[in-house]
Amino acid sequence: MAEQEQRDDIDIVGDEKSNSKLLIIIIAVLVLAITGLAAMIFLGDDDKAAEKTSTENESLTKQDPVYHSVETPFVVNFSDQSQGEVRYLQIKLKVMARSAKIIDAFKLHDPAIKHELLLLFYAQNYDNLNTSEGTKALQQLSLEKINELLSIDPTLEGNLEAVYFTSLIMQ
Repeated sequence: MAEQEQRDDIDIVGDEKSNSKLLIIIIAVLVLAITGLAAMIFLGDDDKAAEKTSTENESLTKQDPVYHSVETPFVVNFSDQSQGEVRYLQIKLKVMARSAKIIDAFKLHDPAIKHELLLLFYAQNYDNLNTSEGTKALQQLSLEKINELLSIDPTLEGNLEAVYFTSLIMQ
């Protein structure tokens, strides 16, 4: 009978040891799960916050484009005629900026801009302008000339970003 009581005591102690081991494992798993969940929540919020900040910075630096159409087409004859023939150039254009202030400055300085562009277009060579490269070069020169004129305004931040030829006719 003494042996039976000793075995019962050993079983009770063995059950307590296995129960305490099981309890420790369950607690460890719960702690890991809670830690993982908390990390996902906090790291997920940081990613969203970083993405939101990134988006806000992009919107501050890259605003929507603002277009302005020059209504009156530019019509010039070429100063350097092709093969002695009289040639003409007609260009309609639009400009694009990322700020309405730049477009307003463009409108304000419209007479000076038109004058400079007429001189630029008049100075072109028909044969050179008759190529894609020549047209793109003229487009870039137009943009540079306009930005040069707008740069005299110290209150402006930024420049025109593009000049688009919406119509280009050469005869």
